[in-house]
Amino acid sequence: MTSWLIKGANLLGRETVDVLIDDGTVREVGAIGARPGSRVVDADGQVLLPGLVDLHTHLREPGREDAETVASGSRAAALGGYTAVCAMANTDPVADTAGVVEQVYSLGQAAGYVDVQPIGAVTVGLAGQRLAELGAMASSAAKVRVFSDDGHCVSDARLMRRALEYVKAFDGVIAQHAQEPSLTAGAQLHEGAVAAKLGLTGWPAVAEEAIIARDALLAGHVGSRLHVCHVSTAGSVDILRWAKSSGWNVTAEVCPHHLLLTDALATTYDPVYKVNPPLRTQSDVDALRAGLAEGVIDIVATDHAPHTTEDKECEWAAAPPGMLGLETALGVVGETMVATGLIDWDGVAERMSRRPARIAGLDRHGHDPAPGVTANLTLVDPGAAWTVDPAALSGPSRNTPFRGITLSSKVTTTFFNGQPTVLEGALTEGSKR
Repeated sequence: MTSWLIKGANLLGRETVDVLIDDGTVREVGAIGARPGSRVVDADGQVLLPGLVDLHTHLREPGREDAETVASGSRAAALGGYTAVCAMANTDPVADTAGVVEQVYSLGQAAGYVDVQPIGAVTVGLAGQRLAELGAMASSAAKVRVFSDDGHCVSDARLMRRALEYVKAFDGVIAQHAQEPSLTAGAQLHEGAVAAKLGLTGWPAVAEEAIIARDALLAGHVGSRLHVCHVSTAGSVDILRWAKSSGWNVTAEVCPHHLLLTDALATTYDPVYKVNPPLRTQSDVDALRAGLAEGVIDIVATDHAPHTTEDKECEWAAAPPGMLGLETALGVVGETMVATGLIDWDGVAERMSRRPARIAGLDRHGHDPAPGVTANLTLVDPGAAWTVDPAALSGPSRNTPFRGITLSSKVTTTFFNGQPTVLEGALTEGSKR
């Protein structure tokens, strides 16, 4: 492996350091002189973070390789500063057996841009009828620790309790898509003034909040780990605050689009703004930002959901929900949370690297650069303003809701296992492991 010397980086936005990387590992941090044979990265003015970890990514393979593959999603992740992503189970076939999760894991290893950690389905076929092979997936080569029917809610309380009890045996976590189906049949947009004006069936906030409250109670009752996916309402923040104050092992995520965008964008009927859960109101956005800053919401996760142009560019009701997120997430968090003074760059590291790595059990990720740790690192230029252009994104899909928006920070370099997968903003094919 090539030895690398990062010069003049702003570590976590706090102090200027040099970092020597050798044989995939951080060897020294501090003031480091020239090292013969080491390649130098000039990081003057750039913030050095531990490599980002995404707990919620849709890579579509197997089954929908026209929208995304493990390889293309891995490249997008690296460009976004990620060194590990957790791949959701709603593939075709569903990742509900050891064989499918091992396939996804192997594809990630072959791509070599990031660690791809499969998430296993909670129920067979995401149908919500009977538990999937949780133990077999946990003991497989993929070592699955997070299970989710994302895209579908595990709405049966008895089945949810059984899942929470089952995963305790191997310190697993159930990641719930909080959506009471009986309250959201035919739902198209947040239930409120905009949906009423547009004539679209409303998706009420209580449909999310009721499931979070129920599952928090279940997790507390059985003493298990619950993670709540893509929190989107102010009421959900209040319920999470209550659950945490009760001492229950409940964590939650918010997506970048819910930190920036509102349902007012739907007045154009452009399906690029259709997502599940839907974009909410400005008061919800404000509560989500406050909850993330407070720590009631633990992490930022992208819910990166690529769709083909043919699937997404149609009438609103027929379009599938979902938005791209991997390449823009850090920029959106910088805009909504750092530039507003709600958190600093160390806070970004906590919410986009350390905590998600801990929740997912990814031991080689989420560590600040220090001698002896695996060199999974990200450099971001906090002053490199850029405008999101769908055509410039790396994957086959173009369904970004951030098109035309200018973000004030950008990833320049991503180190994965001690080698740059992204250097000065460009992928480095030769550095794949």
